[in-house]
Amino acid sequence: MLSPEAYFLLLAAIFTVAILYSSVGHGGASGYIGVLALFSIMPEAFKPTALILNIMVAAIATYSFAQAGHFSWRLFWPFATTSVPCSFIGGYLTVPPHVYKQLVGMVLLASACRLVFHKEHESLEIQRPATPVALVVGAVLGLLSGLTGVGGGIFLSPLLLLLKWGRAREASAIAALFILVNSIAGLLGHISSLQQIPPFGPLLALAAVLGGIIGSVFGSRTLPVAGVVKALSLVLAIAGLKLLFV
Repeated sequence: MLSPEAYFLLLAAIFTVAILYSSVGHGGASGYIGVLALFSIMPEAFKPTALILNIMVAAIATYSFAQAGHFSWRLFWPFATTSVPCSFIGGYLTVPPHVYKQLVGMVLLASACRLVFHKEHESLEIQRPATPVALVVGAVLGLLSGLTGVGGGIFLSPLLLLLKWGRAREASAIAALFILVNSIAGLLGHISSLQQIPPFGPLLALAAVLGGIIGSVFGSRTLPVAGVVKALSLVLAIAGLKLLFV
């Protein structure tokens, strides 16, 4: 049971993560999982909590980046077509807690590595992915999304940038909706497996929504994101190492 002071710090951490992640079009699932791990919340609560907060923040980020004119349906649809059903399957599956902690720890460390090398690529020539390639990538990310509670965008947007499949803010817009649809599918799969949503979810959701509004509005327009993304990678690395070795 957390003390009132610890609850306040937990809410402040969720609020901060939502600002940072939504500024680059992400829902923040990996960050929320990192915060829950740092506060020693039971691992069984990670996935449903992260998915709930992801849905809230990703919806806000999707709206903000689309309103700013950064969304491309042509780039989005192949990834989403295969990711949604695979995310539902992943959300339905139950992983033993000790295995789950190791898996999520590796996901967090991988996320940290991706964020370290996240850079702007607005000036580079863009080469759209072939549809079959995008379909396969979407399926893999969707399964991983539902299984771990991570919306998938934490991997998709760096992938879009590193492979020159999309520009920075365009990648953020694509990632936001990708996270939203996969988080919904993953949560439905999670509910169907009769696992309960944690009781402290509503307070965390409120903190995440407020942070998501602030981060996505500035991130979709004028807020520089390179520095905060690199700083956030350190938080993910610490949380991932905690899950793997503590």
